[in-house]
Amino acid sequence: VDNDRRDLDMNNRDVDAEKLTRFVRMNELRLVTEYDPVTAIGVMQSSLEFNLLLITDKMSPKHPERMRKFRAAAELYKEKILFILLDSNLKSNERVVSYFQLKKSQLPALAIFHTPDDEHEVLTLDDISIERVQDFCNRFLQ
Repeated sequence: VDNDRRDLDMNNRDVDAEKLTRFVRMNELRLVTEYDPVTAIGVMQSSLEFNLLLITDKMSPKHPERMRKFRAAAELYKEKILFILLDSNLKSNERVVSYFQLKKSQLPALAIFHTPDDEHEVLTLDDISIERVQDFCNRFLQ
């Protein structure tokens, strides 16, 4: 996670494949991390103070192209902003969507969040582009 080292105590006799898998899932953060109940712990423990969420429907035919552009933008902000994919179809994510005061009809959207002070901004969009993500991030960072 964020180039920090996390160790799993392998001397503990009750470590099994399930616990090992859970440990890895909780402690790996990718260029774009999909938010779910397991990765939420890693996201919350991240040392990065800025999170950018792409709140979208993963079942949409436009999803693969959105993700390609979102990942390309994530490359530009490595070690500055944690890029997160939030699937709006998951019931467990409804609370996050409502936190940003978004309705399903307003999605997809980008939401940037500064963890120390809970400051955030939301941008609803029909189409995502690397330039729009950059502009949104740069405005918020300033």
